[in-house]
Amino acid sequence: MLKHSSQLDVAVSIAYHPRPVQRKIHQALETHRFCVLVTHRQLGKTVCAVNHLLKSALKNTRPHARYFYVAPLLKQAKLLAWDYLKRYASPLPNVRVYEGELSLKLPNDSRIWVCGADNPDALRGTYADGVVLDEYAQIKPDVFSEIIRPMLLSRDGWVVFMGTPKGQNAFFDLFIRAQKNAIREPHLWWVGIFRADESGVIPRAELARLQQETPEAIFRQEYLCDFSASSADILLPIDEVVRACARHYSPSELKEAPKIIGIDPARFGDDRSVIFFRQGCQALEPLVFTHLDNMTLAARAAHEIDRFRPDAVFIDSGCGGGVIDRLRQLGYAVTEVAFGAAASRSTQYANKRAEMWSEMAQWVKEVGALPDMPALKADLCSVCYDYDVSGRLRLEPKEKIKERTGKSPDLADALALTFAAPVRPRLHLNRTEFARSEYEVL
Repeated sequence: MLKHSSQLDVAVSIAYHPRPVQRKIHQALETHRFCVLVTHRQLGKTVCAVNHLLKSALKNTRPHARYFYVAPLLKQAKLLAWDYLKRYASPLPNVRVYEGELSLKLPNDSRIWVCGADNPDALRGTYADGVVLDEYAQIKPDVFSEIIRPMLLSRDGWVVFMGTPKGQNAFFDLFIRAQKNAIREPHLWWVGIFRADESGVIPRAELARLQQETPEAIFRQEYLCDFSASSADILLPIDEVVRACARHYSPSELKEAPKIIGIDPARFGDDRSVIFFRQGCQALEPLVFTHLDNMTLAARAAHEIDRFRPDAVFIDSGCGGGVIDRLRQLGYAVTEVAFGAAASRSTQYANKRAEMWSEMAQWVKEVGALPDMPALKADLCSVCYDYDVSGRLRLEPKEKIKERTGKSPDLADALALTFAAPVRPRLHLNRTEFARSEYEVL
């Protein structure tokens, strides 16, 4: 039950009981001007959006406030939102319903319209305090740039772009731009992605049945919010990663497995430094840092080596030279790894990075157990591959990934480092002593 105070100076209630995931979405929508919401089917995004419009309209103290819900087609807008809007507004006093123009007039004189993007010119020349653009993947981008954006100027209005992925189209491009904008202007921009395996809306048993009944690409797109579902060049599909997140091994199953740490120091100001832990088939939750200098990272790494007592530590030498030197100065044996160096199997892989990622991808698909972290899932599924003129597998450059997705796959790179070389445990040595001896890297 949402309660709002309107200009009538009385408590106004909307008979809406949001799910926990919808409450999280409302909190973001109410605190940011530009929001991009990517959701799985049946999450309830339209109900969420309609009630956000109602709440915003009821709280607005400006005269003649105007709000719009826009779907790709007018018929679609009426089917998706009009009944919801009337239902949730019906308990409010003195609400006027205009069926012919699909609009409501609220007690404080605010108006809400339900519109279709198939006739965008009908919106020209007016203003808006807030706009919801639903199923944005099916709306022409110039509808926003040429019509909606100018409507927001005079009232400093807000906009919510929302939908379910439909390949790497205009909605995907917006999603990528919004991620970059959210880094630069976090007070203005918010990006939320809600997969069915994380939201808790669809019961797990039902989701498993859906996965069995639905073609793989459609399931990944519609329920796992995978923009790359229709792409054949993604090294690790999201469904493989989700399956790995559901696996778990008991301590007894991991007892004889080697312990490995991968460390990926940050390359740029907004990149992340990551310390990843793996014991055999089980990857543990990593430590992630931002704006951490190399000396501080080295000190934290030394602490984690003493705590985890690994059989090997692999560090990216690209930006980790200072971390490597400091750890060796402290007496720790660490192995530096150059992502651009030649692969051990140089006839199969273009460089060491491609080899490590391929080893990791095979591990994820076959036996790997991953921590259930949205950021890790996104990183693992962000990398594309192709083949060079010699037929060797190569990965998309990190700079291109960052340009395309708005961030570097730092968490996945740190996990990939744990596959830099085969490692076996030195069970005959005390692990505390071994932390400062030469690791047995096969």
